[in-house]
Amino acid sequence: MNTIRALVAHWGYFAIFAFVVLGNIGVPVPENSVLWVAGYLVWKGRLALGLVLAVGVIGAVVGDNIGFWIGRRYGQTAVDRYGGWIHLTPPRLERMRRFVHRFGPVGVFIARFVTGLRFMAGPLAGSLGLSPAVFFVANVLGAICYVPVMVGAGYAVGYGFRQYAKRFLLGPDTLEDLLLLGTACLAIVVVVFQGVRFYRNRNR
Repeated sequence: MNTIRALVAHWGYFAIFAFVVLGNIGVPVPENSVLWVAGYLVWKGRLALGLVLAVGVIGAVVGDNIGFWIGRRYGQTAVDRYGGWIHLTPPRLERMRRFVHRFGPVGVFIARFVTGLRFMAGPLAGSLGLSPAVFFVANVLGAICYVPVMVGAGYAVGYGFRQYAKRFLLGPDTLEDLLLLGTACLAIVVVVFQGVRFYRNRNR
């Protein structure tokens, strides 16, 4: 984590963009950790919240769209081979494929928040023939939700969860407060949404 912090502190927004793009293409890099560190550095005053969110969202969209077009161009055979390169077993890859096939664009959105599935959603959606326009919309919406949650988590660690909660109980009074409050609410919605879906699927 100290190495990641040093990289983000030194290279700033470029490091955030590069790591997020690579992570969404499928390269095994610590994408989440980079966004957490970025949130922490926002709290430290080293980075600007708006720029971190913008760079993170753009990087996530670009990376996932590259993965989508790789899957669309080279098909399921290439995705199976690619999964082997990153040590995904055939059964696990097949479960991911069924998930994306079953839920379509909703699956692409949810995949943002599922470790292991996030970086395969693009190639799988492309290889399964999902419409580029539909994928793009789901991809953008997922990135807009996912990046603030990760950055907000890093900010909360720096600020301290008790002070973080107290700040909002007193009422947000700046744009940054409103953005962070929205992030906290969004994180709760995402957790509840995934829990409900998991429960329903488990009992079918």
